[in-house]
Amino acid sequence: MSVVYKIVSESSWREAEDRGAFRGAPVDVADGFIHFSTAGQVAETAARHFASQRGLLLAAVSAEQLGDALRWEPSRGGALFPHLYAALPLSAVLWVKPLPLGSDGLHEFPPLED
Repeated sequence: MSVVYKIVSESSWREAEDRGAFRGAPVDVADGFIHFSTAGQVAETAARHFASQRGLLLAAVSAEQLGDALRWEPSRGGALFPHLYAALPLSAVLWVKPLPLGSDGLHEFPPLED
């Protein structure tokens, strides 16, 4: 199974749970797709776009369950990143875990799979 990851604020995720789908953070809505990262990309994503932020969650999502709406497109440094051109159905979410800050100011990730 291929897994992609979404860093999201706890408040945004709770809204998604109430609605039954995650429609994206403000940056996702502005860009027209939901930004995801792979296991190898997500720590840099956190450092670049969520530095020192508390109250974050990490959602692991089954890429297969997203179908053709998930596209791999060049982004940071030309690397291919997963972008979802649809709302994220909560049924595709494998787990959601806290993404705490460590004493070094970096986010502490749970074990990830590709």
